[in-house]
Amino acid sequence: MTDLNKEAISVLNDLIETSKDGQEGFKSCAEDIKQPDLKAFFVQRAADCGTAAAELQSAVRSLGGDPETSTSVTGDLHRRWVDVKSIFTGKGEEAVLNEAERGEDHALKAYKEALEKIDKHQLLHIRDLVVRQLQGVQRNHDEVKALRNRARAQS
Repeated sequence: MTDLNKEAISVLNDLIETSKDGQEGFKSCAEDIKQPDLKAFFVQRAADCGTAAAELQSAVRSLGGDPETSTSVTGDLHRRWVDVKSIFTGKGEEAVLNEAERGEDHALKAYKEALEKIDKHQLLHIRDLVVRQLQGVQRNHDEVKALRNRARAQS
C-alpha cells in the first residue's frame, strides 16, 4: 500500500467517525422531539449520515484499508454531556436544535480539515467524494440553523 493510500485511508476513516457521530446525534435528536415534521427531518438526516459513512467505508475498502465502524470518543462524550445537561435544562425544541447545530459545526470543521489534508498531500483521488459530502454537511448545518432560528423566534 502506498503512503498516499495510507494517508487517504486515515482522512476517510476520520470522516467515517464524523458521519457516524452525525448519524447518532440526529437519531438522538429525533428521539427527543415530539413534533412530527421535525422528528422526520432528524430521522432523514440520520439516514443521510449513515449513507455517507457507508460511502466512505466503501472508498476505504477500495483503497485496501479497513474502514472505521464506530463513532468518535469526542462525539460519544458530547452526546453524554447533552444527556446530562438536558436533565437540568430540558429537551425543548430550541435546545435540541442548538445541540444539533453544535454537532454540525463540528462536522463542518472536520470536513474542512480533511480537505486541507487532501490538498496538502495531493490526495486528488478522494477529493470529489469529500467535497460532495461537505456540501451535504453544509446543507444540514444551514437547515438546522434555520430551524433553530425559527424555534427561537417562536419562544
